[in-house]
Amino acid sequence: MASQDTIALKSKEPGRLERLLGPDFYRMLKGLLTNPLSLSGLALLGLFLIVALAAPVLAPPRPNANPYHIPRDGFSPNPKMPGTDWRVRQPPLPFWWEPIMHKDHWVHLMGTASGQWDIYYGVVWGTRTAFKVGLIITLSVATLGIFLGSVSAYYGGAVDMVIMRVTDVFMSFPFLLAALTLSAILAPVMGKSLIPPSIALIMFGWMGYARLIRSDILSVKEREYVLAAKVLGASDRRILLKHILPNAIYPTLVVASMDMGSYVLSFAALSFLGVGAEVGYADWGQLISFARDWITDLGQYWFIVVYPGMALVLFVLAWNLVGDALRDILDPRLRGRK
Repeated sequence: MASQDTIALKSKEPGRLERLLGPDFYRMLKGLLTNPLSLSGLALLGLFLIVALAAPVLAPPRPNANPYHIPRDGFSPNPKMPGTDWRVRQPPLPFWWEPIMHKDHWVHLMGTASGQWDIYYGVVWGTRTAFKVGLIITLSVATLGIFLGSVSAYYGGAVDMVIMRVTDVFMSFPFLLAALTLSAILAPVMGKSLIPPSIALIMFGWMGYARLIRSDILSVKEREYVLAAKVLGASDRRILLKHILPNAIYPTLVVASMDMGSYVLSFAALSFLGVGAEVGYADWGQLISFARDWITDLGQYWFIVVYPGMALVLFVLAWNLVGDALRDILDPRLRGRK
């Protein structure tokens, strides 16, 4: 009997990888790699990551040109069908082109949009834009929200009241409309680039993180190990960073993983409405905006919307699948919270 108990105890001992990563992170990683939905999302994200890293090989930019600027094949307002030959200043051919395509000249693989912007180039380099925009906005929003929510929950009292009232004021603005207005105000001052719409989305996106982390910290701050750290004289900064945040951060990570796709979608919406990056920047939302003059004739020019639209939908879907899996692994109570 004793030997069986010893075997049972040994079987419950954490492995080397679990000890290295920690039990919570190990459980999260194991769940992601065994959940079919998360595996699908990770596979899609892996594909997008490969495209982003290989963009200079898949769609070589013109020499001495901004690689994020979509090359044009003239200025005609009429789109060209996929497979049409380049006529004006075609980009350099990649090494794989002739062996695979059996042609010695470049063609528009996905056609051109109104204004002769090459859709294939925009979709490929737009993948880099999506990762860049998603990571910068999500990290900025999460950091700002976590900081304000942590300070609010830990100190309480007047500090909590002021921060939460400011949060309520910002939450009273319709998110996309407020971001659209602020981006339109900033663009003439800062110039059309990724910065104005990113700032606008950050300014009106942090409130959910502040509320979420605040509620989780309120449930953690009264636990015994936190009170013991206070008795031992630990500083507020050490208590927050070492004892409270590591035990309250996981639900926020779930929301952040799902918001990656949401912010890319919101940025694309701003680009579609004309307050995103400068015209010709490799951005999926702007590519779709080039189809505005052909909305009633998409039967003929379907490719202008379908290719960048599919990239946008699949990118958002991939992050949502990973976020859903993280939610189920870390905190099933989040199902009805957001």
